[in-house]
Amino acid sequence: MSHADTPHLFRQPKAVYAVAFACVISFMGIGLVDPILPALASELDATPSQVTLLFTSYLVVTAVMMLVTGWVSSRIGAKRTLIVGLAIIVVFAALAGSATSIGGIVAFRAGWGLGNALFIATSLAAIVSSARGGFAGAIILYEAALGLGIAAGPLLGGVLGEISWRGPFYGVAALMSIALVATALLLPSAPLPEHPTSLTAPLRALRHRGLFLMSMTALLYNWSFFTMLGYAPFPMELGALQLGWVFFGWGLLVAIFSVIGAPRLQAAFGTARSLYGALFGFAVVLACIAVSPENRTVLVVAVITSGIFIGINNTLTTQAVMVISPVERPVASAAYGFVRFIGGGLAPFAAGKLVEHFNLHVPFALASITALAAIGVLTLNHRALERADAGLDETGSEDRDPGRIGDEIADEFGGAPGALDDLEAATQRR
Repeated sequence: MSHADTPHLFRQPKAVYAVAFACVISFMGIGLVDPILPALASELDATPSQVTLLFTSYLVVTAVMMLVTGWVSSRIGAKRTLIVGLAIIVVFAALAGSATSIGGIVAFRAGWGLGNALFIATSLAAIVSSARGGFAGAIILYEAALGLGIAAGPLLGGVLGEISWRGPFYGVAALMSIALVATALLLPSAPLPEHPTSLTAPLRALRHRGLFLMSMTALLYNWSFFTMLGYAPFPMELGALQLGWVFFGWGLLVAIFSVIGAPRLQAAFGTARSLYGALFGFAVVLACIAVSPENRTVLVVAVITSGIFIGINNTLTTQAVMVISPVERPVASAAYGFVRFIGGGLAPFAAGKLVEHFNLHVPFALASITALAAIGVLTLNHRALERADAGLDETGSEDRDPGRIGDEIADEFGGAPGALDDLEAATQRR
């Protein structure tokens, strides 16, 4: 981006800010419930494994919806997809806040996952269609929304959770209602893509060795990630606001190292080596928790520190998927999202059950092992990643679009920014 573009980066149409605001609230949902997990267990007389189902239902639904969001948005358009997704989030977040049992919250959280998948799948494309300054400026705005949402989510959850465990759910419903109205009124409609996405395309894409191996790497990594995110709040034995500050620190590091740290490491050491180092660092952090899960200081420091390695992994793993896959970006993103979120969805519930049947050390030890296993799977793709870094495709020929991965940052959290391809093609036909 030139210096001439810089002054205009934040001088955007109202439609851009409407969608960006909705993105912030949507990304808040990642860590919003973390500070209230112990309170939910206490006040609703639930076990930790039952409470962690809030992650499982949300992420498993998100995983399945990754297979169909492209099919939906390519047929009804980005604006309608955004509005439907926002409306679903408003309804199910409010219902979760009104629930009287942990089973009800888990069920409504699943509906929330459905809406979030539909919204995130098209939000970046919507920002690009309305933003001034081209793709680069739009992506920076999207990354800013991601970072603010990830960092602010736990803190907002902690503040509202101090009042009541229902507070975070009602807070999201209220904020998303504002975003829904603003999006409906301010965002212009974009043309539909020329070729609608097939429902079976993502599953067929997993036949490709490189995409399958990267997806399995992400599944193992997500098992580690969501074991920590979903279960670490319980042994900390902190209040909602204190937990909010802990995960605020974590989210801040995730955002910084996703947007700034990962690209610099990639430029210095390459994608594969940067990922090896980040996965190993995360495994060490999880091993520290496994050794001393009852030590609050160790837990707090380890969780916050993990944001460094999670931020690096989130960006570089997603970029790696896009550069080694021979299929269209929307299809690759959907296939990858489906596999990785299965691991993330099952891990918190499994952690609770492992503690019930064994002890507090076991789930974190297993998470450390799965992070190391992810390195093992990733090594099978080492040559493909090195070729991609060199701007070569799988055959060793020059890749004529080596910069395409720049549009994929933040996809780790549920998006399908491959929708940009559909948007660009549609815009060219105007």
